[in-house]
Amino acid sequence: MKKLFLSIFLIPTVLFSGNDNFNIGGRATGMGNTGLCIADVWAIRYNQAALADVNSISFGASYESRFLLQSLGIQSLAIAIPTQRGTFGFNYTGVGDNLYRESKIGLGYGMKLSEKVNLGIRLNYHSLNLGNNYGRAQNLSFEIGFLAKPTKNIQIGFHLFNPSQTKLNDYQNEEIPVVLNLGMAYKFSDKVTGNVEVEKDIDLPFSIKIGIEYFPIENLYLRAGIITNPSMPTIGFGVAKGKFKLDFSSAFHPTLGITPSLGLRYSL
Repeated sequence: MKKLFLSIFLIPTVLFSGNDNFNIGGRATGMGNTGLCIADVWAIRYNQAALADVNSISFGASYESRFLLQSLGIQSLAIAIPTQRGTFGFNYTGVGDNLYRESKIGLGYGMKLSEKVNLGIRLNYHSLNLGNNYGRAQNLSFEIGFLAKPTKNIQIGFHLFNPSQTKLNDYQNEEIPVVLNLGMAYKFSDKVTGNVEVEKDIDLPFSIKIGIEYFPIENLYLRAGIITNPSMPTIGFGVAKGKFKLDFSSAFHPTLGITPSLGLRYSL
């Protein structure tokens, strides 16, 4: 029944609004997809301005099984390379199978404008492939991000994806969404951080996202969150071992079911 529902309602939506800015990594996804103010290798996806606060070469790999369907599995790889002037990031994300495959390759850069303000930008190459010789489309887009740190406990993030409203294909109206995110992170203590964000896709209603990360003991992180439109709770945890960090999360859609995500991070 779930596969039938997806075929009727979800797959057409994917086909006509391909190359979404998918949530990846496992960490932010466990916190209600609130990643604007998180400075790790996955900042290349959520807010390139936060890349400027990554101070070691880092690698990331993740896989998300959307609604436990193999054909909607999302694979992603990322790398962050800090320099004296800023941090470069690279990211590949792909979803689909041999009948429908979309991918995004991005190169980003984050730099500090001052001790309290970061700026970031990313350029993307989008590709959409339909099997059985039904066609292919590709195009370029960009995204920008800002991160402000007015106090040691507060960070404010802003991210705009595809502000140029680029389309994959004007003739077939294959769109790349335009998405704005604005949010704040508050560090309650050394063990607890809370995030709240507002997301607006220009074609969809506002979505509010709330997340929390709790550090109860050394090398263990507990996470939870909530997303609106549609209403989806999320949970997750992270385990650190030396230079490795393993992140697992799950989101629960009221109709389509569970979406588990697994991410691995490694810092030199």
